[in-house]
Amino acid sequence: MLRRTLLKIGAALPFRGTTATESAARAGTRPDSQNLNGWPDEAAWKSLRAEVGDRLSAVVALDFTDPHVAKQLSSPFFIRDQAALTQSSGWIDGWQSTPGACAVRARSASDVAATIRFASQHNVRLVIKGGGHSYLGGSNAAGSLLLWTRDMNDIVLHDRFIPAGTHAAPVPAVSLGSGCIWLDAYNAVTTGAGRYVQGGGCTTVGVAGFVQGGGFGSFSKQYGTGAGSLLEAEIVTADSRIRTVNAAQDSDLFQALKGGGGGTFGVVTRLTLQTHDLPATFGLVHWQIRARSDQSFHRLLTAFVDVCAGHLFSRHWGEQARAGSDNRLEIFMTLQGLDTQTARSCWHDLENFVSGNMQDYEIEAPFALTVLPARRLWDGNWLRRHNPSLIMTDTRPGSSPDHWWWAGNTEEAGTFWHGYQSMWLPASLLDRQQRAAFTEAWFASTRHWPVSLHFNKGLAGGSDDAILRSRDTVMNPDALGAFALAIIAGEGKPAYTGLSEKDLIKARSVQEKIQQASARLRQIAPVAGSYISESDYHLTDWQQACWGTHYEQLLQVKHRYDPKGLFTVHHGVGT
Repeated sequence: MLRRTLLKIGAALPFRGTTATESAARAGTRPDSQNLNGWPDEAAWKSLRAEVGDRLSAVVALDFTDPHVAKQLSSPFFIRDQAALTQSSGWIDGWQSTPGACAVRARSASDVAATIRFASQHNVRLVIKGGGHSYLGGSNAAGSLLLWTRDMNDIVLHDRFIPAGTHAAPVPAVSLGSGCIWLDAYNAVTTGAGRYVQGGGCTTVGVAGFVQGGGFGSFSKQYGTGAGSLLEAEIVTADSRIRTVNAAQDSDLFQALKGGGGGTFGVVTRLTLQTHDLPATFGLVHWQIRARSDQSFHRLLTAFVDVCAGHLFSRHWGEQARAGSDNRLEIFMTLQGLDTQTARSCWHDLENFVSGNMQDYEIEAPFALTVLPARRLWDGNWLRRHNPSLIMTDTRPGSSPDHWWWAGNTEEAGTFWHGYQSMWLPASLLDRQQRAAFTEAWFASTRHWPVSLHFNKGLAGGSDDAILRSRDTVMNPDALGAFALAIIAGEGKPAYTGLSEKDLIKARSVQEKIQQASARLRQIAPVAGSYISESDYHLTDWQQACWGTHYEQLLQVKHRYDPKGLFTVHHGVGT
């Protein structure tokens, strides 16, 4: 019997995460498979099965002692295919990835509506998962009913899309089911059709959570955020109504989906995003330098910041530079719309500085510039022929040959977060009179923990179009005036089975160092906001930090469309 199976699984769950208990915020204590008072009986589950069929099933925990399972945990595609797993395995003193009780693997908006009706009627903790990349654990809760949009992955290209009920001018667009991942979207839009859609960097990131979280990609300075490209969405709200929302229909809800946080206002089942002209080129720069002393490292950071202000502060450049406590500067930046000669000229000043002071530096990875046809950046076959070391392929039997991930993202599969802090750094810090203070703060913070500057996640210096579209979202306006998002993060090996006392001690030590590094950097940006999708689980002023002046507006939308608080996530509006 399904009920017995669910009870057996629920009784075996070893841990009830923080995210599972937060549902009491506005809706009162909810039953789950461990708190059987009020848990739906067998007749109730049969009624749900009558509506969704075999899409309803028990969630079976994996056997991590099985060598085959253990080997597959390094693959984000394997993790993606498991109802019991999430792409991060937890956060110290926050949450731990734990299988829910049962799942509906939805194939349609009707399946979603039926599941929402059931959860609302029986006051069951409902969790929504698309790509499963939530750092804060939004797609996971013990003893819950999982609404999994994994199979809702249709992709439709439009030459001339007009949102329903509007008189807007038609634009090229793509409609994506909420179970789509960005690699599939790029394969259709860029590799296949020769256009660009603003998406995420990791290939297995889900499109729905990305857009609702704001959504920065490598080329956001040119194209804006993913939220800024949203034209229309299909969403099922807490009343189980299937709505098509845009600037003319339920416009307040539509606006909330443009960066207001995933899993908060309803279950998005389809998004339609504007597509853009593809530039001639995309490219990558990699360079790793180690300074032989603290003083020479400080000078290196000074020279790099000067180059940022003079040559890299533009719509053409994105991604990051990481300065470490070991006096290493690792540069991994992307470019768009530049030829090889022009791109190389942007780095001449820094190359001259390093080559003129070689007694102070060790080149651990030589300067490498790769410029490729933009249409080939997500073309797995082309990458395997020209630069196979960049990617890892899903080699499981029956897997699509089009499914791969960036080799540099492998360590993120199943990672357990020790700490993760972010802050938008205002562009004024690049002014000549403020650069020295900024460089000193960056250097000082690295004495505690490495600090990365993600230039594509600050929109200052970007195109006018990117700024305009991103301003029409509900993200913290600090992003518009920032030249970069500083990220200070630390993680450990997967912890699906828990942590030892030794691991806990190490994690809390890392957490403390991250806090110290963040505090030092915040001395030059004391009121800087934070990016909701990449922020601190323990952030106290998260409403202001993540949404700024938009929070009260979002709270009103939450009360209107989800008055009983059916949808709850950590650091979610109204939670």
